[in-house]
Amino acid sequence: MANHKSAIKRHKQSRKRAERNRAARTRAKNVVKAVRVALLEKNPEKAAGALTTATSILDKTAGKGIIHWKNAARKISRLTRAVNAARAEHQ
Repeated sequence: MANHKSAIKRHKQSRKRAERNRAARTRAKNVVKAVRVALLEKNPEKAAGALTTATSILDKTAGKGIIHWKNAARKISRLTRAVNAARAEHQ
């Protein structure tokens, strides 16, 4: 553990930020999972709603630098393609 007052403060800040980032990453994983579960249930309407939420959360997470922006774009792209395919199949 650090001895200087500024280093102690820095350590506390980094722990707080790490906890916040961990929560944001978990939330992003859960919204992606919600879209995939809706697709497995063959429910394109539910999947489309979940995709809207997932897109927003992934963009926010990437914007804050918690995940890489290309990672977020790739996930959004793949989920969108899957939802669109499910919609086309359902019609």
